[in-house]
Amino acid sequence: MRIALVTDAWLPQVNGVVRTLGHTIRELSAAGHVVTVISPADFHTVPCPTYPEIRLSIFAGRTVRRRLDALAPDVVHVATEGPLGLAARNWCVRRDRPFTTAYHTQFPEYLRARLPVPLALGYGAVRWFHGRAARTLVTTPSMQRQLESRGFRNLSLWGRGVDTELFRPRSKSFLDLPRPVWLYFGRVAVEKGIEDFLRLELPGTRLVVGDGPACQELRRRHPGVVFAGYRHGEDLVAHIAASDVFVFPSRTDTFGLVILEAMACGVPVAAYPVTGPVDVIVDGVTGVLSEDLRHAALSALRLDPAACRAHALAHSWEACTRQFLGALAMPHGVVPPAPLPAPG
Repeated sequence: MRIALVTDAWLPQVNGVVRTLGHTIRELSAAGHVVTVISPADFHTVPCPTYPEIRLSIFAGRTVRRRLDALAPDVVHVATEGPLGLAARNWCVRRDRPFTTAYHTQFPEYLRARLPVPLALGYGAVRWFHGRAARTLVTTPSMQRQLESRGFRNLSLWGRGVDTELFRPRSKSFLDLPRPVWLYFGRVAVEKGIEDFLRLELPGTRLVVGDGPACQELRRRHPGVVFAGYRHGEDLVAHIAASDVFVFPSRTDTFGLVILEAMACGVPVAAYPVTGPVDVIVDGVTGVLSEDLRHAALSALRLDPAACRAHALAHSWEACTRQFLGALAMPHGVVPPAPLPAPG
């Protein structure tokens, strides 16, 4: 099957959306499907206002239309609500082609964190964007309920996995820092609520692995925090596994892929009881959910790392890709793809 996947989030960006798409594409390709990615790598881009790491493709509509015409894909999946996603959405609507979208990011909340934009206005825009899709893929049951309460329809679950061969327990001795080590890893941006973590009075060391538009200011305001910058691959995993608790302060994530990655390394998680964490964390077993983030962090320190690892092992990218395939919108006359075989 020929799949056109259109995304405004792509390499070299470092985030959960890019990692999710990368794993899904690899699984689809291994199963014999042909995936063509239309991404900012193909276009002239400009930095996103207030977030220069994100590149926006400009004047791309005509080229997107021409590429989709030439590809003649069996199915189209629009991964993001940016300029490329909008161009692909409009191509499908004008040609009466069914397509799927995904709700990776809570854009109304992200936008409100940066600008005085009412939530209702933001949700109206994204509801319009996804409203013509045959299905909109969402990460968790709580995210599905939240969007349904906002008037979204035709929602389908598409979970997340973790590479448990890469993300695995390692030696704690990798980090020569005062214990306990409280970790945040991910994008350093205002919408991630990271300052809630940095303000906590905790013993030991607060460690931030990652970078983003808020990093320079937060370094200045929190000189007692260790900022390690971006880490990748084995180096990233070594930092995670050597930590004692992963503190996830975001209230705006649709899932929180990093939660599974920390668990796979045997690191329990402290988080708010909000969409994303409530679906991923087994409270009191693999992490602690509380509006008192300090209490959650101190309580998580007592949890069994083996239980965290066992929970992560149940989340495979193969199973997630089966969900993705099952949700794809097939044009009339096109035979649905055979599902990926179940492991084992």
